[in-house]
Amino acid sequence: MKGEGRQTVRIEEVIEVCPGLVAAFARLIPQLSRSSPPPGRAELEEMVACPTTNLLVAQDARLGSDGLVGALTLAVFRIPTGVRAWIEDVVVDESARGRGVGEALTAEALRRAAVAGARTVDLTSRSSREAANRLYRRLGFAPRETNVYRWEQSG
Repeated sequence: MKGEGRQTVRIEEVIEVCPGLVAAFARLIPQLSRSSPPPGRAELEEMVACPTTNLLVAQDARLGSDGLVGALTLAVFRIPTGVRAWIEDVVVDESARGRGVGEALTAEALRRAAVAGARTVDLTSRSSREAANRLYRRLGFAPRETNVYRWEQSG
């Protein structure tokens, strides 16, 4: 966040699901995906309880208890070649974009991944998300020469 906004946003890991969090995700997820419904209380509680998942949120202190302006999910897991981490579902509220919220969230995720011993942190971003792609490159992410495949369960 440029200027005064940088001091007012704090990044926290969600440790308890409250109605305000459910409402915030109902507002944020449609800004990230048109095809995925927002998680309800049960799904958020499952994420918070999962030992390999860290749900990070950005709170803007100027907005009080309803000031959740961004979120991301960090998954840290062991595979045969080491500890890895993956960042998923980075979303910043339209009203807070351009103020460094995504940068603060991602930097905290990288810090936590390093503390956990992750050798690498991966993420994907659609090419149409130009600002996000600039941010990831600025933070040291580099495109990989790989194929990304997706299997979807039909029905």
